[in-house]
Amino acid sequence: MDISVVVPLFNEEESLEELTQWIKKVCEKNKLTFEIIFIDDGSNDTSWEVIESLTESHEQIKGIKFRRNYGKSAALNEGFSEVSGDVIITMDADLQDNPEEIPELHRMITEERYHLVSGWKKRRHDPLNKKIPSKFFNGFTRLMSGIHLHDFNCGLKAYQKNVAKTIEVYGEMHRYIPVIAKWNGFNKIGEKKVQHQPRKYGTTKFGMDRFIKGFLDLLSIMVVSKFAKRPMHLFGTLGTVLFILGFGIAFYLTYLKVALDVYNMTERPLFYLGVLSMIIGAQLFMTGFIAEMISRSDSDRNKYSVEERRGFKHKVESKN
Repeated sequence: MDISVVVPLFNEEESLEELTQWIKKVCEKNKLTFEIIFIDDGSNDTSWEVIESLTESHEQIKGIKFRRNYGKSAALNEGFSEVSGDVIITMDADLQDNPEEIPELHRMITEERYHLVSGWKKRRHDPLNKKIPSKFFNGFTRLMSGIHLHDFNCGLKAYQKNVAKTIEVYGEMHRYIPVIAKWNGFNKIGEKKVQHQPRKYGTTKFGMDRFIKGFLDLLSIMVVSKFAKRPMHLFGTLGTVLFILGFGIAFYLTYLKVALDVYNMTERPLFYLGVLSMIIGAQLFMTGFIAEMISRSDSDRNKYSVEERRGFKHKVESKN
């Protein structure tokens, strides 16, 4: 199969039929074999009923329904686990991403051998409360990661299959997929200017809570990418430095007491700073040991409750 199109969605009932026909038209015109995987992230409208209908009328359509809303990262992660195509395309379900970009994205992956190609919505049809936070995050992420992309959070991206199968996304980390890919060794990351469509149906799901969560997830990526496999290097170093600082303070106060006969050491703020430093240092050091043990165990972080699947021949299609 040439292409797997992964489409996460939440309450997009109006656009699914039109998006399916558009993708199908583009792929058939360019003689690309394809599948479309819709991941319903706990919608409370009739999105899943539309997907069920599409799977019955189109053999290329597959659907996954979450029992509740987990977020876009969870939907993408679940979709990546099911893809069969050589090139993976992700796009939003609101028709703001243009399927006409698919052939060129496919060419850049297969012929120019990019590991990942991110869309750049140079001209955006979004409200200011979405544009301004996006500009801030893009600038900050460029600075922190060294990846020179204009639009990290563009939903329209293309991946080599092994990239999609290797990376793990959770929380709000979908916006930092290029960063995660780079730190997994996929360094050839490209960018393509893409057409951004005005929203035709529904309303944006963007909120200020994503602004805060996105910032915290970026910090998480920065730390986890460096210390996930060696947490003792982080906690052990911090713990050792603090313990040595506290021990040095204790030694200095002991010297004042013994050599210079200075009394009332326990009344000095420096005494409590030294004790606190040694206690926190020891705790951080032990945290490092515990984190080392946890990092060597299996994680269930990306286990999501799937209510139903459609179109997957190797899966049991049941609501149980």
